[in-house]
Amino acid sequence: MKLGIQRARRVSVAATVALTTGAVIAGSAFASTAQAAAPPAPTIVAKGGFVMNNGTGKTLFTKAADTRRSTGSTTKIMTARVVLAQKGLNLDSKVTVQKAYSDYIVAKGASSARLIVGDKVTVRQLLYGLMLPSGCDAAYALADKFGSGSTRAARVKSFIGKMNSTAKTLGLTNTHFDSFDGIDNGSNYSTPRDLTKLASSAMKYSTFRTVVKTKSTKQKVTTKSGGSRYMSWTNTNKLLGTYSGAIGVKTGSGPTAKYCLVFAATRHGKTVIGAVLTSTSEATRTADAKKLMDYGLQRYLSRV
Repeated sequence: MKLGIQRARRVSVAATVALTTGAVIAGSAFASTAQAAAPPAPTIVAKGGFVMNNGTGKTLFTKAADTRRSTGSTTKIMTARVVLAQKGLNLDSKVTVQKAYSDYIVAKGASSARLIVGDKVTVRQLLYGLMLPSGCDAAYALADKFGSGSTRAARVKSFIGKMNSTAKTLGLTNTHFDSFDGIDNGSNYSTPRDLTKLASSAMKYSTFRTVVKTKSTKQKVTTKSGGSRYMSWTNTNKLLGTYSGAIGVKTGSGPTAKYCLVFAATRHGKTVIGAVLTSTSEATRTADAKKLMDYGLQRYLSRV
C-alpha cells in the first residue's frame, strides 16, 4: 500500500514539474516572439517622417506626418506622375530643348540634367533627366510639352494645374504645388504622409519604377545638326546600391525644404514606402531613411 502511494506521489510531482517547465518554455517563447514582433520605434533627425506597408497602406511609423512642409525636388515625383498619366502617351516622342529651359537653370541656380539647346530628346529620356540628376530643365521641358496653351507660360500654368488636380484626385489634402520642379514660389508644400501616398501611386507605373531604381544611365540623343551625342546621368539617391532592397524614389533639398527623401525598399516580396522631410544634411536624411526602412520592413515581415 505504501509503495503504491509513493509511486502515485512521484508521478504527481513529475507531472507538476513537466507542466511548470512547459509553461516556462512557452512563456519564454511568447516573450521572445513579442519582442521580435514589436521593435522599438526609431528616432530620426528629420522634422517629419512616415512609413507604410505598400501592399495594404497600413501605417508603420509617423512623426509629424501631416505637418505641411516645403518638399524641394521630391515635387518631381508629381511631375513624372502627371506625365505618365497622359492618355495615349508616347514615351519615344521627341522634344526639342529650348533656350528657355537653360536660361531658367541659370536664373534659378537650379539642379540640371545639362540638356543642350537644339537637341531632340525623348519623353522617356526626359524622365531619366528629371528623376536621376533632378534636372529642373527636364521638368520645364515636360511641363512645356504636356501643358495646354498657346504660350509657354500658359502651358506651364496648365501643367501645374494638372499637378494640383492630380493631388486632389489622390486625396492629398495637405499638398499644393506652385512649380513643376519644387523651386518654391511660396506655396509649394506637402507632408510625409501625402508624399508617400503620391510615390505609391507613381510606383504603379512600370516606367516610373524602372527609372527611379536606376543608379546611372547613358542616353543617346539627337543633336540640332542631326548627329548624336550621349548624355550620362547619375541618381542622386544614395540608397540605391547601399541599402539592400532599395528601389527608389527621389531626393529633394532647398533653403526651406532642407534635406528630404522619399524612399522605398522591397525584401522577401514585401515593400515599404515612406518619406522624411526637413532633415539636416544629405547624410542624415539617408540615415533617417535607412532607420525607417529597417523598422518598417521588420514590422511588415513580422506582421505587426
